[in-house]
Amino acid sequence: MKTLIRSTLISCFALSTSVAMSQETDKALLKKAKKIHEKAFTVDTHADTPMLLSRGGFDITKDNDARTTNSKVDYPRMKRGGLDAIFFAVYLGQGPRNTEAHEAAKKRALDIFEAVNTTLKNTSSEAELATTPEEAYRIGKTGKRVIFIGVENGYAMGHDLKMLQKFYDLGARYMTLCHSSNNDICDSSTDPKGAEYQGLSPLGEQVVKEMNRLGMIIDISHVSDSTFYDAIRLSKVPIVATHSGARAICNHPRNLTDDMLKALAKNGGVIQLNLLSDYIKTIPPSPEREAAMKGLYEKYNIKDRRGMATLSEEQQKQARAEFMELNKKYPVQLATVKDAIDHIDHIVKLIGIDHVGMGADFDGGGALADCFDVSQYENMTIELVRRGYSKKDIEKIWSGNFFRVMKAVEKGKTQEVSLK
Repeated sequence: MKTLIRSTLISCFALSTSVAMSQETDKALLKKAKKIHEKAFTVDTHADTPMLLSRGGFDITKDNDARTTNSKVDYPRMKRGGLDAIFFAVYLGQGPRNTEAHEAAKKRALDIFEAVNTTLKNTSSEAELATTPEEAYRIGKTGKRVIFIGVENGYAMGHDLKMLQKFYDLGARYMTLCHSSNNDICDSSTDPKGAEYQGLSPLGEQVVKEMNRLGMIIDISHVSDSTFYDAIRLSKVPIVATHSGARAICNHPRNLTDDMLKALAKNGGVIQLNLLSDYIKTIPPSPEREAAMKGLYEKYNIKDRRGMATLSEEQQKQARAEFMELNKKYPVQLATVKDAIDHIDHIVKLIGIDHVGMGADFDGGGALADCFDVSQYENMTIELVRRGYSKKDIEKIWSGNFFRVMKAVEKGKTQEVSLK
């Protein structure tokens, strides 16, 4: 009996010692991660926050609740999450492809630019526009948030190549060639009708060349595999995927295959990890939610949630209210930070640490269970530290890799005459 008691006491002591050691290790890890996150210059390369700014009524200086406002980005939450800089996307859903619609799309894009510009003017004490890494570092040292601009969907330029110069002059430093459907530039990865050009169209080839000339980054998120390879072949400078993942980890056409990742690395480019759960992990289907969503989209004659931006102001308000109620009734199952870092692990093992970064797609669907908005971005760094990534590795992931591409694209500007 004494032997049994002694053995039990020894086991309990060993267990409590192990737990204590584990707790001390976790404290040390958290301390290390917090220090790295605080000192790293952090950049998210894709957020759809301008959709909120352009419709009015959203206060970006307020600490908004993500679940009641359906917003994921504002200045207070950026500060709390340790996010220094973010790219605001001038996003347009794909509409009709005719002269009248293209003119309307160009006007809409310029209106969104104006909404971002007005916001920055009105909040100049808290945030500032940057167009280069050097400007971003300068602004960051003042304690302000840094705002970059990108254009999502080449539909915004219609057939007018001169609009690329206009976008660039307004501060845009990348353009995503298409969105969820084919446009006049290229094939999309998710158009239900399939390929139209088997890659870039003749206009698309001109777009790539003109973007190279301007020093505007080519973003291949959303494009088809063949479009990706066409862009890689034609571009004289590195290209990026501002919000995508690894298809080997989550088999979605929006993500990049291993062969595509290898080609991207050879090109000198970078893939920025999207945190939209459907692209991170295969989520078990919810027939009830899917049926409800389908009914909502059919009611407003739109393809997806982003299509709400094409509705009238009154319809948008009503559709969003219905969407919020639908979310409460049929909550979506979300992937986790660990699931997301699995993508980074795979990419790093395949092509190295120099070709991956962060582009969450917040306010466009991006959200994880434990990184639901920008205020929880530190959790990404904690998991990276837990998996053995060094301070230098993490700094590359958070901004170093993408800034390298920005500099290469700017340096690679050509002096050729603008295409007409």
